[in-house]
Amino acid sequence: MKLAELAMQIGASFDGDESIEISGVAGIREAERGDVSFIANPRYATEASSTKASAVIVAEDWTADCPAVLLRAKNPDAAFAQAAVLFYTPAPAPAAGVHPTAVVASDVELGEGVSIGPLCVVESGVKIGAGAVISAQCYVGFSSVIGEKSFLYPQVSLREFTKIGTRVIVHNGTVIGSDGFGYSVDAEGIRTKIPQIGCVEIGDDVEIGANVTIDRARFGKTKIGNGVKIDNLVQIAHNVVIGDHAVLVAQVAIAGSTSIGEKTIFAGQSGAAGHLKIGSHVIVLAGSGVIKDIPDGACVMGMPAIPAAKQKKAHAGIMLLPKLKERVTALEEKIRKLTDSSV
Repeated sequence: MKLAELAMQIGASFDGDESIEISGVAGIREAERGDVSFIANPRYATEASSTKASAVIVAEDWTADCPAVLLRAKNPDAAFAQAAVLFYTPAPAPAAGVHPTAVVASDVELGEGVSIGPLCVVESGVKIGAGAVISAQCYVGFSSVIGEKSFLYPQVSLREFTKIGTRVIVHNGTVIGSDGFGYSVDAEGIRTKIPQIGCVEIGDDVEIGANVTIDRARFGKTKIGNGVKIDNLVQIAHNVVIGDHAVLVAQVAIAGSTSIGEKTIFAGQSGAAGHLKIGSHVIVLAGSGVIKDIPDGACVMGMPAIPAAKQKKAHAGIMLLPKLKERVTALEEKIRKLTDSSV
């Protein structure tokens, strides 16, 4: 693809040879001649100065040196994503129809163009919307609903009464609708299982990573809003409610009955205790543990999580403790000498 055509496709402007041939995409460090790369963060300017890429997508106000032709875009990250799609050769689309090794109940409702792969099990009462793909070895439980154009990768399990919206992507090994962790405890500390009779409801345009677990509600619904993005190895407990367009990064864990507002971000390995209300547009930084309610727009970090600015100040103080200890030791020695001389 010629550089000029690429620029037009991704909505970028450029100064340079429009006839340069672009044949692939690559990271700024790995790129070779013929590749297009990108830089979304100015702190990687030094990487741009030594790149071998033929073209680099940068912000419109980029001023640092770069030997490649610069493609200036309003959002370099989004523009590079568009470029990557242009050079990506996807796997063949699954064929519509039911594979002969799949077990599908007689009353299942299948929309037009649905694909059900090898060794799948689809239980009675299930409804699957047009264009949906159920890949190999998936299980779809009793009376579940899967919306149009949703895609389940291999070995996804949906328990009974799960409802998934349209254009939802669920990656390998994820389990949706397993029982919540609910037990009553008697005076002797013996736990008895509490029936988990609720369900899971997932909105439209949600993407769920690999090996995620989303528990069914004890009663009512565990609810994932529209546009939510969930990374790999995330645990969402019973009766959790997650607002539209929230993001949960790898290894996040949310305890039962906690609600999370829209466009809130939980960074990697962070988590929240149960029965909390976490506002909208909140950022919970990596490794943080939330144990109390958080208002809209807050940015928190630490264990327990507190406002990030306060936590950073406290951490800076902790880093000064060794010097403080040295000063105290020196002062104690001076006091000792003064005390000895006065005797």
